[in-house]
Amino acid sequence: MAKQLIILTIITTLLPLLCNSFNPLNPNTNPKILVLLDDFLIKSSHSIFFNSLQSRGFKLDFKLADDNQITLQRYGNYLYDGLILFSPSIKQFGGSLNLAGVLEFVDSGRDLIIAADSTASDLIRDIATECGVEFDEDAEAMVIDHTSYAVSDVEGDHTLIASDGFIQSDVILGSKKIEAPVLFKGIGHTLNPANSLVVKVLSASPSAYSANPRTELPNPPSVTGSAISLVSVVQARNNARIAISGSLDLFSNRYFRSGVQKAGSSNKHGKSGNEQFVTELSKWVFHEKGHLKAVNVRHHKVGDGTEPAMYRIKDDLEYFIEIYEWTGKSWEPYVANDVQVQFYMMSPYVLKNLLTDQKGLYFTSFKVPDVYGVFQFKVEYQRLGYTSLSLSKQIPVRPFRHNEYERFLPAAFPYYGASFSTMAGFFVFTFVYLYNK
Repeated sequence: MAKQLIILTIITTLLPLLCNSFNPLNPNTNPKILVLLDDFLIKSSHSIFFNSLQSRGFKLDFKLADDNQITLQRYGNYLYDGLILFSPSIKQFGGSLNLAGVLEFVDSGRDLIIAADSTASDLIRDIATECGVEFDEDAEAMVIDHTSYAVSDVEGDHTLIASDGFIQSDVILGSKKIEAPVLFKGIGHTLNPANSLVVKVLSASPSAYSANPRTELPNPPSVTGSAISLVSVVQARNNARIAISGSLDLFSNRYFRSGVQKAGSSNKHGKSGNEQFVTELSKWVFHEKGHLKAVNVRHHKVGDGTEPAMYRIKDDLEYFIEIYEWTGKSWEPYVANDVQVQFYMMSPYVLKNLLTDQKGLYFTSFKVPDVYGVFQFKVEYQRLGYTSLSLSKQIPVRPFRHNEYERFLPAAFPYYGASFSTMAGFFVFTFVYLYNK
């Protein structure tokens, strides 16, 4: 009995440590992703996408979205680093998972991919709304485009769109240009104008609109043109990343392998851009690129290598910081010319661009302002597609001590002259007054 209690105690102690090893902010660990499906057939119909993730070191745990065994955390620790919702029609998750649970998962700094379609349930729509996007209110609406549709042998309703409205961002979609359009069939969404964190990655063309393709339009569509987003991403303030697609077929093997020709274009591509687009997007969502870290933040007086407890006004100081980017396999030096440091107290007294040695080290030097108080070194770095860096280090600044001032200040020479001339004049006046007959 005592032996069993000892074993139980060891397991209870180690389990939280094992759970903590799944940390999305440490890309060196082997991340684990929970994939929730409407049907296990999706596992085979979208196998190219899943195999791509597994080949990059991700461990996928497939479950039906209504499985009663679903749980994201145990003993207060999350079991997964990412969540993929390929279950657009699910009305209620199984197990302990619900809308609040998904949002808490993202709030913990973990990543999420949502794929919807024309069968999207209120649950999936609510999750998307909380992430900053609004799907079309019409449950049967789809994105229709009569000028940018994909050419096929059968004239359809133009809901199969060939879109090339990509975001211009190498860090999100890679430096290699996506030559072929992306095939999309599904529902569109709009971005919440009050949410500055959500960004379109794949936009509809100006001729697109959202409507029910099986009925005539009684009124002009409410959502039209480039206001429609087909795929959007969110990077939260805690650096959690979310991708929201209005099409589940976008990730399918059939669309990956299909040829594509955009209406009005003579270029016929043997393979769509879906696989390249989705692969690069998933790399970004799961922090395989665009993930920055700052290390070795330090500062000291010029000529002195030790960090002081405080500075004196007008001291000359140097500031250093190292920034690296995760490339999916290793940390590489991050090179940019727009990293800045602020010497801050209520407002920035000093704002300096940091120089770089092109090997990850950023540095600068400046003179402490002639103001004493409690200052901060602040680095706030926010760029599209990159995790944000927010660093601050507090340091007090004191005035000169009484014995540190110069004996004679050049600026006070007129006052010195006035004082001595007054004393000399008084001496002369006294001498004349006393000895003049």
